[in-house]
Amino acid sequence: MIFSTEHSVLPLKDEQGNRVGWVSVVRDITVRKRLEEHLRQSQKMEAVGRLAGGIAHDFNNLLTAILGYSEMIMMAAGHDEELEENILEIKKSAERAASLTQQLLAISRKQVLQTKVFNLNELLISLEKMLRRLIRENIELSTKLDPELAQIEADPGQLEQVILNLAVNAHDAMPKGGRLAIETRNVYLDEDYCREHRGTKPGNHVLLAVSDTGCGMDEKTKIRIFEPFFTTKEMGKGTGLGLSTVYGIVKQSGGFIWVYSEPDRGTTFKIYLPRSKKADEKYNDTIGEIRPQGGSETILIVEDEDAVRKMTRKILKSLGYNLIEAENGAEALKISIDWKEKKIDLLLTDIVMPEMSGPELSEQLLIQHPKMKVLYMSGYTEHTITGHGVLGEGASFLIKPFSSEDLAQKVRGVLDEG
Repeated sequence: MIFSTEHSVLPLKDEQGNRVGWVSVVRDITVRKRLEEHLRQSQKMEAVGRLAGGIAHDFNNLLTAILGYSEMIMMAAGHDEELEENILEIKKSAERAASLTQQLLAISRKQVLQTKVFNLNELLISLEKMLRRLIRENIELSTKLDPELAQIEADPGQLEQVILNLAVNAHDAMPKGGRLAIETRNVYLDEDYCREHRGTKPGNHVLLAVSDTGCGMDEKTKIRIFEPFFTTKEMGKGTGLGLSTVYGIVKQSGGFIWVYSEPDRGTTFKIYLPRSKKADEKYNDTIGEIRPQGGSETILIVEDEDAVRKMTRKILKSLGYNLIEAENGAEALKISIDWKEKKIDLLLTDIVMPEMSGPELSEQLLIQHPKMKVLYMSGYTEHTITGHGVLGEGASFLIKPFSSEDLAQKVRGVLDEG
């Protein structure tokens, strides 16, 4: 793992003021640097969005005139077929440009949304035939829609564009075929989660997850994917506006988007949209009354992402658990040797890690600790993970990003299983 550090060196003096040595302090500022990068990226998106909105406004005025005059000339052209054909081409180009300005308005979040209260599952079901025509035959499309999904208040047409854009991206990421998985479910984001994830708001949300088994992305690419005109595709094969349009629509709809991806491991986009306030609020009234239970069992946390590991440790420690932690499988195996005569009640491990995966680690640890329970966590969705044989059916699974309540309830539930 790569760390960012900050160094300070100060002279060490005796009572007479004579220098007798030096004091060197090294601070781990990895988390701070990551947060600063996210803040810079957010500010960049805001600035580009304002610029795009201004351009789109002026451009729309010009296009209105072009389209209007084109139509008037066509009406006055009479039966001059050649002139009509030329004017029609001007009109078609102007209409394509108008479509482009709609994307720019989406990026700047200045579209006029026609919102309604609806169930996202119904939109996905109506789009399924179109999605199957959109992707190649060597790409499998699977859906897992929560039958109890809450309603949202958004613009169905704009969300349709979001889904189609993500499906096209997934299609392009799997030139040799693969699997496109779409899922929905109800989630609750608590205040602890929102403090750790800038731009989110606590409350009930509907999750839309779109996953593929394609080429994936490295960290540098992930940071830039929502920038307008940024693309990893070949020249002429992409405008670089697809994901920035998705980002703008989601933000204007009051939601937020999160991406999980690693090279050659596929990609999952997760969109969280607020549950409609016009819907039945009974769930909203009771969810905050749930108090997660803790315990005194020993839990081994294995997670290569430093910020996630520290947050997980903090939450579980507050609930009274005895904690051991490792940043990779090799370190976890070394620790388990020291604990051979002691009991590890639960292994909480990431699935995708360098050198050794979570399932490979659990297989080895269960030899030493056969009564140990296992809980996997990943940014990929459960539907995606189990569908590819990474985990067997029935394996306990926690989806990232998770709230402190999600973590507490899942850990307690796995520990209490017979």
